Amino acid sequence: MIGPRATLCGLAAILLWSTASALIRSVSQYFGAIGGAALIYSLGAGLLVLLLGKPRLRKASPGYLLGGSALFVAYEVCLSLALGYALDSHQAIQLMVVNYLWPSLTVVLAIVMNRQRTRWYIVPGTAMALLGILWVVSGEGLSLQGVLANIRSNPLGYSLATTCAITFALYCNVTRRYADGQNHVVLFFLLTAAVLWLKYAFSQEVLPALRWDAGLELLGAGLAMAGGYALWNIGILRGNLTLLATASYFAPVLSSGFAALWLGAHLALQFWQGAALVTAGSLLCWQATRAPRQRRAS
Repeated sequence: MIGPRATLCGLAAILLWSTASALIRSVSQYFGAIGGAALIYSLGAGLLVLLLGKPRLRKASPGYLLGGSALFVAYEVCLSLALGYALDSHQAIQLMVVNYLWPSLTVVLAIVMNRQRTRWYIVPGTAMALLGILWVVSGEGLSLQGVLANIRSNPLGYSLATTCAITFALYCNVTRRYADGQNHVVLFFLLTAAVLWLKYAFSQEVLPALRWDAGLELLGAGLAMAGGYALWNIGILRGNLTLLATASYFAPVLSSGFAALWLGAHLALQFWQGAALVTAGSLLCWQATRAPRQRRAS
């Protein structure tokens, strides 16, 4: 699968991921931040084995397996714990938006690592998207004190969310450049589950008895994560990486809208104003990285 179909797979992954963050938060509220994440990735790994088969490592680059695994596991562990350690549902949505710095970082790193051509207005486009995220995190007006107050209320959560943005942007570009068309997401999910269970073994958490409603949320989270990554790796390996990165700017809007409904969180007008800035910035970034059209001969 190449070209437009692969790109559509990547876009479908963004839609699935738009439901995942809210479901991860719900699962963590019942099963615990670490135990819930370990269950999600264990289920996701099992689903991916059914969908894609067992990991095939014979043709894999040892360097990519090491680097790609480290970046993927770091991202997933940080994301799950950031959402699980949020003080409330509203802050979980804010942390989710901070995580969505990764699309702009992906484009910037693509310029450096993969020689992506761009135009000067990539700068105001990225700045506009970042401003939108700051507008969301600030809370009331664009206030540095508001941003700092939110960070001080949960420095671990915001640090984890920022680490998410950096590691996933690196993962996308490293995969594009060094994976050589190989999809190792099954291995990465298995490693993530193993790391989370190891962390769980040294934690104070105790898994509660399974309830049917919590079990359904767990199943939904596993399906969203596994299906999203199965489709996303097809997209970034064979599709239009720049289009997928810029399209993912819309994911904060979709994710936040779903999370607000699912978690019962109220999002003020300022939040949606920030989301509009993120969307406008994404359009500028997309325009800046588009290949120029050939002029027709007169």
